[in-house]
Amino acid sequence: MEYTILKNITTLLLVYFTQSYAERKDLSGKMFTFPVESDTAHVILDPNESNSLTAVTTCLRFFSDLTRAQSLFSFATPASPNSFLFYKQVNHVYEINEYDNVILFRGLEDIANKWNSVCATWNSQTGIAQLWVNGKPSTRKGVRRGRDISGTPSIILGQDQDSYGGKFDKAQSFVGMLTDVHMWDTVLPYPEIALYMNGIPQKTGGNVINWSSLDFTIKEYVLVEDIINGLNG
Repeated sequence: MEYTILKNITTLLLVYFTQSYAERKDLSGKMFTFPVESDTAHVILDPNESNSLTAVTTCLRFFSDLTRAQSLFSFATPASPNSFLFYKQVNHVYEINEYDNVILFRGLEDIANKWNSVCATWNSQTGIAQLWVNGKPSTRKGVRRGRDISGTPSIILGQDQDSYGGKFDKAQSFVGMLTDVHMWDTVLPYPEIALYMNGIPQKTGGNVINWSSLDFTIKEYVLVEDIINGLNG
């Protein structure tokens, strides 16, 4: 009898942790929790717009204690799994990978067990990319000037796409919490980025990805929870 009950509970838990569902929700005050290293668990984001991108701003907040590298935001197209990859290396190094053109930004904050606010920008006309981490700007660097990002996007949190929509590597997975994910098809001006860094609502949320109206699908063991520790804690 006890074995049967235990087996049923185990089955229900397995179904719960491996289920996937799609919905559009206002996730203000919520976060995605990625509790374990995995080569399967991730969140798929469906963009509000899927036009070609001639500029990008991606902002998010992350909370983690990992010392290894991990993916923060993976934007793939059929032409490249790294159409716009935002990746945290080790030793306070961040990476923007744009169509497999890698640029590294060094000396930026990466504080364990605290919310880190980060924004990545890129403009195809000038090729200039820049990061902002906890209010501090990086140097400005050039990558892939004069070409846009085109093709049906596959946008994923929690994993680095090594092929369009998949081929995940456990050693690159994100473990921790993510919140306030936004994406715009423009380079936000400094005053708007400053508002984000300080947790003050912008005039408008991301027009490509908007945390306040997010169309997402959870795959495997990822939870939606209330934000803990406070955005400044």
